[in-house]
Amino acid sequence: MITLNGNNLTIEQVNRVLFDNEKIRIEERSMEKVIKSRSAVEKIVSSHKITYGINTGFGKFSDVEIDKKDVHALQLHLIRSHACGIGDPFPEVVSRAMILLRLNALLKGYSGIRPILAERLMVMVNEHIHPVIPQQGSLGASGDLAPLSHLALVLIGEGEVWQGRKRIHAAEAWKQIGVAPITLQAKEGLALINGTQAMTAMGVINYLQAQKLALQSESIAAMTMEGLHGVMDAFHPAIHEARGYPQQIAVAERMRAILHDSKLTTKQGDRRVQDAYSLRCIPQVHGASWQVLDYVKEKLEIELNAATDNPLIFDDGETVISGGNFHGQPIAFAMDFLKVAVAELASISERRIERLVNPQLSDGLPAFLSQQPGLQSGAMILQYAAASLVSENKTLAHPASVDSIPSSANQEDHVSMGTIGSRHAYQIIQNARRVLAIEAICAMQAVDCRGAFGMSSATGACYNEWRSLVPAITEDRSLSQDIEKLSDHLLSGKVQKAII
Repeated sequence: MITLNGNNLTIEQVNRVLFDNEKIRIEERSMEKVIKSRSAVEKIVSSHKITYGINTGFGKFSDVEIDKKDVHALQLHLIRSHACGIGDPFPEVVSRAMILLRLNALLKGYSGIRPILAERLMVMVNEHIHPVIPQQGSLGASGDLAPLSHLALVLIGEGEVWQGRKRIHAAEAWKQIGVAPITLQAKEGLALINGTQAMTAMGVINYLQAQKLALQSESIAAMTMEGLHGVMDAFHPAIHEARGYPQQIAVAERMRAILHDSKLTTKQGDRRVQDAYSLRCIPQVHGASWQVLDYVKEKLEIELNAATDNPLIFDDGETVISGGNFHGQPIAFAMDFLKVAVAELASISERRIERLVNPQLSDGLPAFLSQQPGLQSGAMILQYAAASLVSENKTLAHPASVDSIPSSANQEDHVSMGTIGSRHAYQIIQNARRVLAIEAICAMQAVDCRGAFGMSSATGACYNEWRSLVPAITEDRSLSQDIEKLSDHLLSGKVQKAII
């Protein structure tokens, strides 16, 4: 059971809620803060004090005063009008993450919601009531307005939720668990949608997948080292300590651990003095990507516990301030940085693939790893496929955060586009995983030629696991399904303990 209080949620805890289906509860002291901030909203409504989003319109309409009798209707209109997301829905797990993160932000007690709203969000997580949320339509400032409005629709019994692979009406989902939808009151609609939880939820999924892939890339690269009789001296600790980057040092250490008992790797001068960069610089390149992962984790864990509503209520309601914590620039930068880091893992992987299949570079391996070069093409087109994915990643890696298009009649004149960045990062990760699956297929074929009995215990364990999914290429066949099978396995499988 994970206890939420708005202050110390970690990525590891989010992972348990998302993938281990661990239930959540609300800390009592946090609910007390929620109650206090709600009292402040009710005082504002009763006193007719003009306060943005409570008794005014939104965006450019912030100067339009709303009559006391209409403050509840204002919130309903807000959610319905802003729920204009388009395109394919986010993966269901992202929807689940959005609920969790929005609840955690509201529990900081700065947003003025009623306790029942927090409790309903908790029910949505614990009962797996996951909204269907279109991916496109957010500018990443003023909050992820469109995606979060689709989340809010479900609370009022509108919109759709996932039920297995089907989509059902939200009202039906509430009926199935014997709970009635709620009616939003003053400020509650705004409190639900002013936030960065779409880009951050997608960002957490991206980080978790990228972290796993970065570890898996090391075991795959190690297998390629064996297939190419790679020179182990490049991983000597003295080299990496001389430069000083902790992540580079750690990658080199893991590479040594993975390959410590391999009979297929070589030493400096055995077959050659040094390898090409795609082998020799694994710690430097992969280590740099790990630096980015560490940066991204730091920013995400701040954002998981951030108040991103507007306005925010302080001093038991004495101070209500309109600001811009909903602006997604920190996460936009983090996602753009992550895109580059993961794209580079795929880029260097593709160069290792080329060395495995190119007879001029592969130290005696059959051309294109073919059993009958010429008559059979072997792994030739695997490199083409990898090159295509790497090229696509270069396009997707263009930073979303450098773009901004003003909205709401220029009241909201600079936006982050962070949700676009997080979506593109997700696509890059899926492409990179397929590239690494291709490298693994080629590396297995190469070690078959060298003698798989000489593999290290760590790479041998991976080989046995992956060979059960992808048989050796003894004769030309369509390899499309093999790539997808191994890619799916990398996504769902656990990282070999020997690799860590």
